[in-house]
Amino acid sequence: MREHDGDGGSGTTRAERELPPQSPEEQARAICLRLLTGMPRTRRQLADALAKRGIPDEAAEEVLSRFEEVGLIDDAAFAGAWVESRHRGRGLARRALAQELRTKGVGAALVQEALGQLDSEQEEQTARELVERRLRSTRGLDRDKRIRRLAGMLARKGYPEGMALRVVRRALEAEGADDGEGDGLGPGAGYPED
Repeated sequence: MREHDGDGGSGTTRAERELPPQSPEEQARAICLRLLTGMPRTRRQLADALAKRGIPDEAAEEVLSRFEEVGLIDDAAFAGAWVESRHRGRGLARRALAQELRTKGVGAALVQEALGQLDSEQEEQTARELVERRLRSTRGLDRDKRIRRLAGMLARKGYPEGMALRVVRRALEAEGADDGEGDGLGPGAGYPED
């Protein structure tokens, strides 16, 4: 039950009016905890959120450093989990994953460390799986159009052009779509073979 003491019926309690204003550090802690509750975030993402909310740099730095000390912010763990999740779930290649991590504020050394989880064989196997899933949807198109469409899908996911073309050609050959004609997209056409 709210007590009113001549405040004109504003609905605030005496205790609410008597609370001292929160310090910038308390505000920063509350903002960071709220943001980290939904999902892990990088230090830079949290720093950007604090700056956007007008938290002074000094207070933000103090809170972010403390959160790192206690393990609430761990950019290396974030990057590792991101690579694992996005490669497995979306089939993204190292190049696309590196770009995503950089935009989230992960440092170059940590990006490289996280990408070390993926080797070339694993990346190529994922590319083959992506092509296999999409191969059926391209049936009925001519060979060149199928190659462009499938290689384009891989390129948008960050796969190198040479690998994309090699994987697509092999998938089409395995499907029996190789009629012995050149596709015009080999090394002689200006595309590296990898």
